[in-house]
Amino acid sequence: MFRAVGARLAVLGADMGAAFRLRPVRIGLVGTILLALGSLSPAYLPQASPYWPTMRALGLDTWLARALATVMVIGAVGLLIFAWYRLRPAVYRDVKHWAVLAWWSIPLLVAPPIFSHDAYSYAAQGWLIHNGLNPYEVSPSVLPGPFADQVAWLWRYTPAPYGPLGLQISHWLVDLAGLNPYYSAVLQRLPALVGVGLIVHLLPRIARQMGLDPRRTAWFATINPLMVIDLVGGAHNDALMLGLVVLAIWCAYRGWFWVAILAVGVAMAVKQPALLAAVPVAVIGSGWASWRLRDVLRFLPRALLVLAGVVGVFAGISALTGLGFGWLNAMGVPSMIVTLAPLSLLGWALQQGLVALGMTGAAAAIPPFVQTLSYVIAFGLIAWLGVRFARTRPITFLAWAYLAFAVFGPALHTWYLLWGAVFLPLAHTSSRTLRRAAAVTSVMLVYGAGNLAWRNDAVALALAAVAAALVWLVLRARARRTVLPVEPSIPSEVPVGSAHEAQIAPRHRGAGPAASDPVA
Repeated sequence: MFRAVGARLAVLGADMGAAFRLRPVRIGLVGTILLALGSLSPAYLPQASPYWPTMRALGLDTWLARALATVMVIGAVGLLIFAWYRLRPAVYRDVKHWAVLAWWSIPLLVAPPIFSHDAYSYAAQGWLIHNGLNPYEVSPSVLPGPFADQVAWLWRYTPAPYGPLGLQISHWLVDLAGLNPYYSAVLQRLPALVGVGLIVHLLPRIARQMGLDPRRTAWFATINPLMVIDLVGGAHNDALMLGLVVLAIWCAYRGWFWVAILAVGVAMAVKQPALLAAVPVAVIGSGWASWRLRDVLRFLPRALLVLAGVVGVFAGISALTGLGFGWLNAMGVPSMIVTLAPLSLLGWALQQGLVALGMTGAAAAIPPFVQTLSYVIAFGLIAWLGVRFARTRPITFLAWAYLAFAVFGPALHTWYLLWGAVFLPLAHTSSRTLRRAAAVTSVMLVYGAGNLAWRNDAVALALAAVAAALVWLVLRARARRTVLPVEPSIPSEVPVGSAHEAQIAPRHRGAGPAASDPVA
């Protein structure tokens, strides 16, 4: 056994060495090193961070240091995106995608949470549970001290909107960190890394199960800079949710029906948008033939069984944690700030206009109205996508439904886009669509870096703008030379359970991946 383990470790080491020899991998590694160093800045560190005494002692709490950190972060994002484009021809063929992600992630493992302070909120909510308080009922501010001081000022006074398992995991990590506030936040990367590991390991395999090119999936989804920065660097609980959803889809294609249901229920207990994955789990392998009433009635018991199973698992976890369903009262928390969501921006502009006209009463009614409207539009789009794609192309439905909810919901953050983006290569998308999605990824990352640079004052923001412009020019030139392989032609309507699925399913319902699978 030890010999087998040693041989396996030798293979993994060889894969890591082969990846490091590629220049784009080293460029991306330099980028994440700069990102980790640039995160030691007022734009990224809460005032309660243990880094502050050392930074002040070294004279790093200055305008020059803040400006340098801003330039480092913008440059880091540019290097990482540039490396991502350059690696497109080699990933999965000449280099293992997991090895690339591993190299790029190493510097971020010891860095403070990046581009977001959500991990500090997770830690504070775990601290509440440690003290016998329910984060659905009270905010971190009820326990003044270093845990609350790390939390962004707005979220310090709001209840938690996350799933009960996500909160309980935060509690366990607080205990694991020895009740240290900062290390409790950094340890939030552990469940995030579990989720990222599931995504990286299983997504190319799902592509093979679906008869699609795993190289496109490996490049776009598993080494996407959004994945590196937001899920690994930011330690968002979305990572574990997404990893469990990917696990559910993989199990569904292998015919492990009940395991898939369990995975979706657990994912929902981490973060509630996982519920959408119940649709493809119900459809895959169901043989749902058409929208005729007879066929819909045949499919309905299976759909209700999946829904009941997922909700039952979620309810069971809620009961076991003792936290209940208080998240229902916190659904409006994410929309309390202005984000890139189109309706969020529109509502903010309208509210500012009404305030300028002295119509403060009408202005106060705008946020709840916009929140309701966003849910109506998002769920309306999801319903349309369900009718259009759920029966014949369930993964296409899942990808675009998640993107619709992220974009047209009440709040939009860069990591929300990953909900659908990781499934986009599995949605029979064209090379043009993936190129556009890659361009959106680049823009969103530069925006995220510039958005946090604002905290380093206006001059630092100006430097960030110049750096972002240079990054954009380089990326635009690179994008024009990026060639993505064309997917094999497929029918626009392929009923699940039809001959097409019968051709791909038996190969993957055996004992593991094919021997030729580069990720095996």
